[in-house]
Amino acid sequence: MSKRVQAKHKLDRRMGQNIWGRPKSPVNRREYGPGQHGQRRKGKMSDFGTQLRAKQKLKGYYGNITEKQFRRYYAEAIRLRGDSGENLIGLLERRLDAVVYRSKFVATPFAARQFVNHGHVKVNGRRVNIPSYQVKVGDLIEVKEASRQLEIVVVASQLAERDVPDYIEVDHHKMTARVTRIPGLSEVPYPVQMEPNLVVEFYSR
Repeated sequence: MSKRVQAKHKLDRRMGQNIWGRPKSPVNRREYGPGQHGQRRKGKMSDFGTQLRAKQKLKGYYGNITEKQFRRYYAEAIRLRGDSGENLIGLLERRLDAVVYRSKFVATPFAARQFVNHGHVKVNGRRVNIPSYQVKVGDLIEVKEASRQLEIVVVASQLAERDVPDYIEVDHHKMTARVTRIPGLSEVPYPVQMEPNLVVEFYSR
């Protein structure tokens, strides 16, 4: 499993946006970037810079996926039929850690990755500890019975700051979830605007 080694919220400040919509984001207090040059006046961004920023934002949102893995998602997205940007979002949203996060079993994408990696989640009755595991439509995802009373699970299910999206059916009493369909970009509840079309343009240069 890859591990994010830099401070999570530096991404928020570098982008100037509250990427995960969290109340503790430093962007709520300081809208300029991190570091000694963070308050410099910003010039007009090039097309390359805009595309790179879109990629960094989307990659960071899902717990800072590695470049190698993110490029594989792009390769799969352009191989599938239909709009490549929409395909990319569909692949990312079917990551097991993303489904666990969307289902409000944990509070953040980073917690979801760790939660899966530590073996707290089952898919169709079998323990899966790979955060990037691709969930299929109809798969049953459940929190292991022994893990259902963990504080992070109890607290996350009561969070009022976000709702479970329509494409996931969740039962918080049984701690189960099911992806009912592959979502499009407009259905995914991102706190900020994501631009997967720019990501596709970045890799297709």
